[in-house]
Amino acid sequence: MNENPFRENRILLVEDEESLAKGLEYNLGEEGYRVEWVTDGRQALERIGNNEYDLVILDIMLPYVDGFTVAREIRKTLPQLPVLMLTARGGIQDRVEGLEAGADDYVSKPFHLQELLLRVRGMLRRKNWYKASVEEMPVYRFGGNEIRFTNFMALAGTQEIQLTLYEAMLMKYLIERKGSAVSRQELLANVWNTDPELETRTVDNFIARLRKYFEADPGNPRHIKSVRGVGYIFSD
Repeated sequence: MNENPFRENRILLVEDEESLAKGLEYNLGEEGYRVEWVTDGRQALERIGNNEYDLVILDIMLPYVDGFTVAREIRKTLPQLPVLMLTARGGIQDRVEGLEAGADDYVSKPFHLQELLLRVRGMLRRKNWYKASVEEMPVYRFGGNEIRFTNFMALAGTQEIQLTLYEAMLMKYLIERKGSAVSRQELLANVWNTDPELETRTVDNFIARLRKYFEADPGNPRHIKSVRGVGYIFSD
C-alpha cells in the first residue's frame, strides 16, 4: 500500500473472537493506526464514553451488550463517529439491522484482510472530505427542511433530527448534484468510497432513512426521488 495519510488515527476494535481480533489489531497497527481492542459491548461503551476515536470496528455478537445496541448508543451520542460493522456472511437481516442501528458500513465474515483495510481507509478519507467540504455549504434549506452540515443537526418542520456522518454525507452528495440522476454505484464509490460492484442494499437503507426524516410522505417522495433502473435524484 501507499503511505497511509491516516497514520495515528485512533480505532476502537470491538471483537470477542480472540484469534481474529489479534490479527486485526496487528495488521491495523502495521498500517500505522493506534488500535485499542475490547472484547465486549460493555467495555466498548465505557471506552467510547471516555475517549475520542476516529473509527469503530464493531462485531455484532458480543458478550453483555450486543453490537446493535452499541451502534445505537454511538449514534445517539457521537453521530459523527464512523462505525464499520462485522456481520456473518449471508446474514442479510443482520446487515439491515446494523445499518438501521447506525452503522455506516459493514464487512461480512469471513473477509479478506485487504478488503477491510481498504474499507477502513476509505471511511477515514470520506470523513476528512466531509470536514473540508462543509465550509462551502454549512447550511442547506429545502421544502421546510434545514440541514446544518457543520454539526449534523437537521430540522424537518419543527422536529429536530440528529444525523449520522454518512447520512449527512449522502445528503450533501445528492444536493450538490441536484437535478441529476445519481446511480447507486456512484454513491457507493463516492460516499462510501468502496467497490461500486458490491451490493447496493446499504444505499437503499440510507435513502429510506432520509426519506423518513425529510419527506412528508416517504412513500411518495418529492425531494429524494427514485429513477427506475438508475438510482436517485434530489430536487428542492
